[in-house]
Amino acid sequence: MFIRIYSELEMLHTFEERYQYLKLNGNVGEKTFGFDRYLNQIFYNSIEWKVIRRDVIIRDNGCDLGIDGHELDSGIIIHHMNAISKHDIETRSEILLNPKYLISVSDLTHKAIHYGNENLLSKPIISRTQNDTCPWRNKQGGRYG
Repeated sequence: MFIRIYSELEMLHTFEERYQYLKLNGNVGEKTFGFDRYLNQIFYNSIEWKVIRRDVIIRDNGCDLGIDGHELDSGIIIHHMNAISKHDIETRSEILLNPKYLISVSDLTHKAIHYGNENLLSKPIISRTQNDTCPWRNKQGGRYG
């Protein structure tokens, strides 16, 4: 089993490289929580989770996949880089609460990681310049012809 860790992730410098490292290609986990879903809801509302969540957001500078330039204003999700199970929650395993197994992501990045669909990722913001969409003006602001 491949265990993803933050120290390996931070060696990857681009958003795309980090996404490729984390993506699951549709393998969200071997077993869902089913009727035990209440366990993860209790966990995600616990003080211990809220403390570790805050620490991870600070470590990642509030950025998607911890990449500067991908700031997240709201809706930050702390993604477990490795699938967690009911047993992990019941025993408070290391993989559950150790920042070396966690990363800050947006909702769209989180979905893209789980489903292996790059089309879900946010598109980079295109820098605009004056008159760049005016067909009768050149880049220097002058007129054609």
